[in-house]
Amino acid sequence: MKYARLVWINLLRNKLRTVLTVLSVFVALFLFSTLRSVITALDSVTEVGSEARLVTLSATGITFLLPQAHYNRLAAVEGVRSVSWANWFGAIYIDQSNFFAQFAVDAESYFPMYPELRVPEDQMEAFMAERTAAIVGPGLMRRFGWSVGQQIVLQGTFLPGDWEFTIRGVYTPDDPSISEEIFYLHYDYMYEGSGRQITPGWFILQLDDPTEAAAISQRIDAMFENSSNPTKTQTEKALNAEFINMWGNVGQLVRTIGLAVFFAILLVTANTMMMSARERINEHGVLKALGFQNGHLFGIVLAESVAITVIGGVIGIAAASYLFRPGNVMTSFIPGFEVRAETMWFGLMIAVVLGIVSGLVPAWQAARLSVVQALRRVA
Repeated sequence: MKYARLVWINLLRNKLRTVLTVLSVFVALFLFSTLRSVITALDSVTEVGSEARLVTLSATGITFLLPQAHYNRLAAVEGVRSVSWANWFGAIYIDQSNFFAQFAVDAESYFPMYPELRVPEDQMEAFMAERTAAIVGPGLMRRFGWSVGQQIVLQGTFLPGDWEFTIRGVYTPDDPSISEEIFYLHYDYMYEGSGRQITPGWFILQLDDPTEAAAISQRIDAMFENSSNPTKTQTEKALNAEFINMWGNVGQLVRTIGLAVFFAILLVTANTMMMSARERINEHGVLKALGFQNGHLFGIVLAESVAITVIGGVIGIAAASYLFRPGNVMTSFIPGFEVRAETMWFGLMIAVVLGIVSGLVPAWQAARLSVVQALRRVA
């Protein structure tokens, strides 16, 4: 610690160069924190869902509907405790930029399957008693400034017209990876508004024994294999993972970008430290003449490099943590997107490693420099 003032004075010797290097590290660690948060958020989404719940979709594709008659046959499958159904509503609030997920659900059977969506009892009772009621996530309440009891209008897309709703409840997810921006409405309201033409988009099945999920899925799909509406059945968790995989290998792309940024900033920082060390060869010689040992100079130069990268890294990580704190705008697209503690510590470790690697060569050169060489350089 007694050399800290000397390190700080050296850092301020060329303020512009130091500031630019700190800014470079700041950008690098900000990007790292953001990109890694994308990976951790996507990984968390793949873990959302229960192994005890199956989702039965049309084998033709997720946009194709299934007949209501499938319900009775699914409910009769051995090992299935209960069955519910839902559909995508797909309306617009004010304009198309205000996108959020909207699910029309059979409320009586749907919400008991999802204890992780906590709704106050009085709000659930109000929702169940009103055909045009809606339950929404806290993210939507914050985003649009809604309040319980407020009436809103959504503009239909594939079911045209103005659809009026009254917000009767707000759910609270137990898992931060579950989106806070989902709009739930009664399936019956959608069914009646469609002229009784709409049918379920998918069925949800609660199982008695999660270990039987694979066998039950095969039996269900085999049951409808030769029908006009074949099905594809899988666990909720597998469905979420499949959806994320549709994005492609995002994780590998993000890691490649992060690695490229790391090496670019490594070169910038190393060049800065090399220039600084060359400019102070005479000073290093004087310090050795005054009794500074090789280890002292090695430590001072290395400490300067680490200080630059840690300062820039801490600022970059702090900025990303503040910008992408819980409830940030990115959670509309990636639920659970935030800079987590492990990302912060990993980023700080990278900053330290970056400083050590950048400062090793100039620190070694300063340590092995002889007083005679330094004074001859001055002369």
